[in-house]
Amino acid sequence: MRRISDDHWLERCRRVPTPHCDHRPDAEAIDLIVIHGISLPPGQFGSGAVEALFAGMLDCDSDPAFRSLEGVRVSAHLFINRQGSVVQFVPFHRRAWHAGVSMWRGRKNCNAWSIGIELEGTDDLPYTKRQYKTLVAVLKALMVRYPRLSRDTIVGHAEVAPGRKTDPGPWFDWVGLLTQLKLC
Repeated sequence: MRRISDDHWLERCRRVPTPHCDHRPDAEAIDLIVIHGISLPPGQFGSGAVEALFAGMLDCDSDPAFRSLEGVRVSAHLFINRQGSVVQFVPFHRRAWHAGVSMWRGRKNCNAWSIGIELEGTDDLPYTKRQYKTLVAVLKALMVRYPRLSRDTIVGHAEVAPGRKTDPGPWFDWVGLLTQLKLC
């Protein structure tokens, strides 16, 4: 079983602290989990570029696809790669910069009160069984540690930024994920 430490880090995962975060307006108000999908370069997996982007170390000259990312300051709390391994960039009590301009249930600025989980993937391909297994374990740990979270407070990036974002995409298995969480 995964656990969240007293200092708000997921146990048994690699930590890569990022400067791309700040204090939440209310550290206790963690009310939402936003699931994202990302690959860099687009459609390519395992390059290390996503980790470099979130850590603030992406060489934007190393690939033409990265040029538009010059000066971009983004992060997520967690990144789950195609093999199901987890990297954490931001402790959960701090604000990661993952949702951008966003709104959920009438509340703006979802970054202030959400946890961002990035899955390595694209809108065009299914996510892996290993990713779902890890994601379920992480979500269970988050719901234990932060009691305001539940199956009903897990959404996709597309839901908080409609018309601007599409991730985690049509291949994401919401029914399977929520069923697994219900069985827990």
